Amino acid sequence: MIVDLFIPCYMDQVFPDTANNVVKVLEKLGCGVNYNVEQTCCGRTAFEDGYQNECKAVSEKLIREFQNERFIVCPGAYCAGMIKTIYPKMFHNSSMHNEYKSVQKHIYEFSDFLVNVLNVTDVGAKFMGKAVFMDSCKAINELNNYEAPRVLLNKVRGLELLELNDNNTCCGFSPAFTSHNEPVSSDMAVNKLTTIHQTGADLVISTDYTCLMHLSSVAENVHPGLKVMHIADVLASGW
Repeated sequence: MIVDLFIPCYMDQVFPDTANNVVKVLEKLGCGVNYNVEQTCCGRTAFEDGYQNECKAVSEKLIREFQNERFIVCPGAYCAGMIKTIYPKMFHNSSMHNEYKSVQKHIYEFSDFLVNVLNVTDVGAKFMGKAVFMDSCKAINELNNYEAPRVLLNKVRGLELLELNDNNTCCGFSPAFTSHNEPVSSDMAVNKLTTIHQTGADLVISTDYTCLMHLSSVAENVHPGLKVMHIADVLASGW
């Protein structure tokens, strides 16, 4: 199977090793990976900041770049959720209706694709540590992706996976909200980190680096021993 890879812009710019680990896992599982170097952004940050026209222009570019009728794998619930749930509001019954529907149909968040398309539950990873898996709001509310990451992480040898009592509570990240309501956003992150710290975990894993970036920046001051990792980095460990 050949799949198209859509890497979120923040991962491309800040966490390229995680993007490489996504490719590593997919290739180990027998997938050929196609990466269009012209890809840029899904438009979500512009959308949430209120720049509707700019968002639509970027979104149209993405839609045109993924018209291959192949599965599209995205290691970010933040971006996959944008395409699944916000694009219909922008492009339904438009001149790009069929094109956007094709992308919407074929895009999957990374862990969702492994479990529910490839039918994989164990990638052979090994990682020693005690971790909590943190659901992002976008993964739960827009993609309904609760089980897949846990199925994969429960098969990682050496990893003790813990659950949070308040896993439905937001970490406080959203571009506009974090920028314009920084005190509230930071307080929400502190509350989330405190709950995580109380489990005894030393690691937070998520399918979304936007949340992990936010928590990591706040953790430096309140819980400096708490680390963050994207699920792809964990699944690519110990081979």
